[in-house]
Amino acid sequence: MIKIIRGQIVCFGDQPENVAHFEKGALAVSDAGRIAWRGLFSDLPQEFKSWPVEDYDNGILMAGFVDAHLHFPQYRMLAAPAKDLLDWLQRYTFPEEAQYANATYAAAAADVFLKRLFQHGTTSALAFCSSHKVCAEALFGAAGSYNMALVTGKTLMDRNAIAAVHDTVEQGAIDTLALHKAFHGKGRLRHAVTPRFAITSSDAQLQMAGEILRELDGALMQTHISESAGEIAEVARLFPNAKDYTDVYDQFGLMTDRSIFAHGIHLSARERQRFAEVGASVIHCPTSNSFLGSGIMPMKQLKQDRISLGVATDIGGGTSYSMLRTLAETYNLQMLAGLKLSAFELLHMATAENAKRLRIAGDTGSLTIGKFADLVVLDPHATEVLAARQALSQSLEDVLFSLIMLGDDRAITATYVAGKRVHGGVR
Repeated sequence: MIKIIRGQIVCFGDQPENVAHFEKGALAVSDAGRIAWRGLFSDLPQEFKSWPVEDYDNGILMAGFVDAHLHFPQYRMLAAPAKDLLDWLQRYTFPEEAQYANATYAAAAADVFLKRLFQHGTTSALAFCSSHKVCAEALFGAAGSYNMALVTGKTLMDRNAIAAVHDTVEQGAIDTLALHKAFHGKGRLRHAVTPRFAITSSDAQLQMAGEILRELDGALMQTHISESAGEIAEVARLFPNAKDYTDVYDQFGLMTDRSIFAHGIHLSARERQRFAEVGASVIHCPTSNSFLGSGIMPMKQLKQDRISLGVATDIGGGTSYSMLRTLAETYNLQMLAGLKLSAFELLHMATAENAKRLRIAGDTGSLTIGKFADLVVLDPHATEVLAARQALSQSLEDVLFSLIMLGDDRAITATYVAGKRVHGGVR
């Protein structure tokens, strides 16, 4: 496992503007898969000089991407057209997820899914599974075999879907507790209590989810909120006594600092205040929001309200596994909304900030000595278009911005999880 990895090293600190850049840099990766040293290759300590070297020349080495929201059972559902979110769920999503009741099918799909993440430079994720326990077991097992930092859980949903993906309050509780006991804290795996969203869970199931969240030490909670106008109207119909969508989750104990909500496009001032008060996170899913016509997250307003933010592909409503493409769409949508984000801000959100949201920042999300060597190697000259663009680049941010706007999986030279190369290699 021990090795020296050479290339341009880009290290983000606590803030996006705190960037260390070693143009002729190197990382030393220990036998445990952790970063033992980083710096200029010319300053490599004597103790590491006999270690084998993997040299990426001018390739950019940075922390692997952390995807803060996506759906494992939707891994092959990209670009399924529909009228809106609710139509998309009924026509495509629920029938596709029904297949994951089969353990053999789920296990085969899990390996394909993770390899697709690695192909796009993603090394950690917070993922939804289907409502079937075997689906979560398959994904936990596959991620554990790679020593990957992954957070997931069985989806809870006992109404408003097809029967094949319904569970019950009782079985959902049994499965959720069993998964937590079996996988949470085993290696780099973490568990999340996972009600799909308020529409597909009864009051009793949401109540159960809140009670289990309080009981389970260290578990996260993931769900969806305020994605589309039709969804919000349906939530208001189903929960007439709630102040708003956020209050539905609040009433059942699901608004906490361990709670992660995808979308949050249409949150009211009262809802934003509540998010800030409890420290719950909102995850921007730009390609999904534009594809399904859901709207544009007002990130500038959420930042002003001091809400914890992340970014995600939202496969399969999202249209690309690539965090580079996802960040490009983030930039475009937020420009329309009046917020100009720098390349440093975007990449920091997709690595260090997302790792914080998932509570895995102690192990990953930056190239800090002692953390696992979860890395992506980016090629600024991967395509003719990128290569031509680099002739005009005048700074590191120019290069990184061009990779965001013009890059995709072709720009991913290699991906490492815990020091082991899981995709690509030295070209």
